[in-house]
Amino acid sequence: MPLGTLDRNPPPFFKQGPSALTKLTFFSAFALFLMVADARFAIMRPLRAGVATVLYPVQLAAMGPVRLIQGGRAYVETVSSAQAEADSAQKKLTQQSQRASQVEQLTLENERLRKLLGLRDQISAPGLAAEVLYDAADPYTRKVIVDRGMTHGVQAGSPVLDESGVLGQVTRVLPLVSEVTLLIDRDQAIPVMNTRTGARSVAYGDPTSYGGVLELRFMAGNSDVQPGDMLTTSGVDGVYPAGLRVAKVEKIERQADSAFARIYCRPVALLSGVRHVMVLQPLSEQIAPPPAKEDPPLPPKKGARK
Repeated sequence: MPLGTLDRNPPPFFKQGPSALTKLTFFSAFALFLMVADARFAIMRPLRAGVATVLYPVQLAAMGPVRLIQGGRAYVETVSSAQAEADSAQKKLTQQSQRASQVEQLTLENERLRKLLGLRDQISAPGLAAEVLYDAADPYTRKVIVDRGMTHGVQAGSPVLDESGVLGQVTRVLPLVSEVTLLIDRDQAIPVMNTRTGARSVAYGDPTSYGGVLELRFMAGNSDVQPGDMLTTSGVDGVYPAGLRVAKVEKIERQADSAFARIYCRPVALLSGVRHVMVLQPLSEQIAPPPAKEDPPLPPKKGARK
């Protein structure tokens, strides 16, 4: 056979597509486009909600053996001790519900404010009981997941309490579960008021100092703050009802070379190991919108007949 009649092209099995560098460049650009699109337009939010809904039964099944072991261990303990703990927890939950509806720390000042604003004598805050399922997987944040979501009426921004005080705020709502960001997270801030002096300020989360605390920033070095002062919600943010306990002042650092003092506060809520919480409706949802302004009448035109 003449050599000129041989096919010098490689068989299809050995044909190569685009180069590895081309593939790397294309997929890198595509991944960057997806990240920017998700951060700007939240195009992956429905997919996250769907995945969370599908994985919810798997999460419950995975937590089943843990709950079974915990239940068996609790059953071994004495019945009287378990009943006493249940009664104590129920009593604390009832007291916290009363605090959320009556604003017991600032009764006199709140009555004056309500008279000025023409509000009702008492603002009731509807609440929803929830159970903490697990801590969030992100090690750089302080968040927990509760077993109440969009189908139960939970809204983003809702305050979350335990039997002792404010625990955090709902930052993400899925169909069956919700994500709660704790007060000591670095992205959290809550308006507070000193019940002893009536001074208002803002407490910022600081998860790295002293095992997780709140810090009162931009407070003057000679401000009237003492260790042991109780801080409660001021209610000026339209999210947290006024009078809920937040933290106690634990440590104050005043330096001669700085005009501001560093004030660290310990949250009163049980941030680690909490199991049962209460999700309140945001205060902004309970206040009626202001009436629409009426357009002023137009002045008569010049030269018009009277």
